[in-house]
Amino acid sequence: MNSSRPYILRALHEWIVDNQCTPHLLVDANYPKVKVPPGYTENGQIVLNASPAAVRYLEIDNQAVSFEALFSGAPFSLYIPIEAVLAIYARENGQGMFFDAGSDLLSDEEEQLTEVDASEETEEEAGEDAIQEQGPALHIIGSEDTVDAPTDPDDEPPTPPSPGRPSLRVIK
Repeated sequence: MNSSRPYILRALHEWIVDNQCTPHLLVDANYPKVKVPPGYTENGQIVLNASPAAVRYLEIDNQAVSFEALFSGAPFSLYIPIEAVLAIYARENGQGMFFDAGSDLLSDEEEQLTEVDASEETEEEAGEDAIQEQGPALHIIGSEDTVDAPTDPDDEPPTPPSPGRPSLRVIK
C-alpha cells in the first residue's frame, strides 16, 4: 500500500491555506536527494514557508515536494522527498502534524521479517499489529486551546453540571 504521508501533507497544506494561515514545512536537510539552499539549515533541518504568496510552481506529489522560492533575493528550486518532510504546521498558531522520521521506510529484509512474524501470530494479534503498522506514525501539533484526551484509562469523565443557574468560570 502507498504511504499516506503525501496525501496527508497535501490535505494539511490546503487546510492551512484555506484558513488564511501560512503553511511551514520542517525538512530534514540531510536526507538523501534533498535540494535546499545551503547556509539556511540549522542542526540539519530547515523550515520553509510554503504559502502560495512565497513560492512558485508548488507541487506535492507522491514522491516529493518541489517549488521555487527566493532566498536573499535569489531564486532557488527546491526538491524535498516526501520522507524528508518532518512536519507541516501553521506559523500563526502552530497547528499541524509531525511525521516520525523514517516511519514509512522499511528495508526489504525488515519487510520480509514482518511478513514472517505476522504469519506466526494469531489472527487477533495480527489484526492489532496491522492497525499499528499502517502508514507513518503521526502526531498532531495543536495550539494551547487543543483539548487532549486523558491518557490514564482509569480517569473518570467529568461530571455534568448541576441543574440550576449556569455560570461561567475562567480557567488560566
